[in-house]
Amino acid sequence: MAHTIQEIADALGAEAFGNTKLIVSRVSEPASAGSDDLALVTNPQYAEGLSKGRARAAMLWPGADWQALGLEAAITSPRGRFAMSGLSAIMDPGQHFGTGIHPSAVIDPSAEIGEGVTIGPLTVVGPRARIGNGSLIGPHCVIGADVTLGEKAYLREMVSIGARATIGARFIAQPGARIASDGFSFVTPEKSGVEAARETLGDQGEVKSQSWARIHSLGSVTIGDDVEIGANTCIDCGTVRDTKIGNGVKLDNLVHIAHNVEIGDDTLLAGQVGVAGSTKIGRNVVMGGQCGVSDNTTIGDNVIAGGASKMLSKVPAGRVVLGYPAVKMESHLEMYKGLRRLPRLLKEFAALQKTVSKLETKD
Repeated sequence: MAHTIQEIADALGAEAFGNTKLIVSRVSEPASAGSDDLALVTNPQYAEGLSKGRARAAMLWPGADWQALGLEAAITSPRGRFAMSGLSAIMDPGQHFGTGIHPSAVIDPSAEIGEGVTIGPLTVVGPRARIGNGSLIGPHCVIGADVTLGEKAYLREMVSIGARATIGARFIAQPGARIASDGFSFVTPEKSGVEAARETLGDQGEVKSQSWARIHSLGSVTIGDDVEIGANTCIDCGTVRDTKIGNGVKLDNLVHIAHNVEIGDDTLLAGQVGVAGSTKIGRNVVMGGQCGVSDNTTIGDNVIAGGASKMLSKVPAGRVVLGYPAVKMESHLEMYKGLRRLPRLLKEFAALQKTVSKLETKD
């Protein structure tokens, strides 16, 4: 993907300096950059890496002296990391899936395929499925019966979408994403020990061995516009109503969204987050890796949860939480400091005990 410095700057709304007709073909870190690369140096602390590479052009921080750094050309942006979003889109070489519908694809005659759609090898499109204009469906994908997929969808290889799912425009799914799998819903003929333990917070009562009966998923999954799903992430169908994912939601790899969950717009969940059934998550929520959310609870808008936090009850809007169970981050840090002080306090307590014991013996 070769572009001139000026073309890149114009696309990013950034400033270009020097030989703006210089052509670069890829983006690199400064120390490993070649003569045709655009080095990324948006922080001054990494500028010394330029001397180790051969870059003639770089994206720099505002006000950088690009000539003193030995460059022929430069691009500056007020917020370098945000500029990376546009830059990476411009320079992404893609997966080379080709264009058109591959002859090995199996497409039901009742499916509706929009204009300019690419469908890769060995992909299956089920009955009455609808695929929006300009979508790219990679190899080995499965799109189930009655699925609606909005325009400009991009499905990497081996993505599966179960029956009746409805997905908005500009959807992105990474390899192995599974959407509209059945929910994990099972029930016993009589009240189980799990139900009793939950009610009593620990006592499961008389222990009974019972078999589990399956509750089928009658709902499906509804996903809004501009959503991205990471590799091997799974979103379960709702039991009766649909599981719902709002607009602009971003899910990392290995995230699990259980049945009946509702996630608000622009929420971001990092790798290995698990959300249990019938939980509602608000807008603009951010959860670090390995966070867990209990079932039938509510997470308010703009909540931030640090990595590995376990949210077992309602979290109010705007709160920053950490820990297991999750509490206010400042409270968790104080608790952690107290925990670290325990060994010293125990030693001091033991010394005091000896002193008191000696005094009592003298008496």
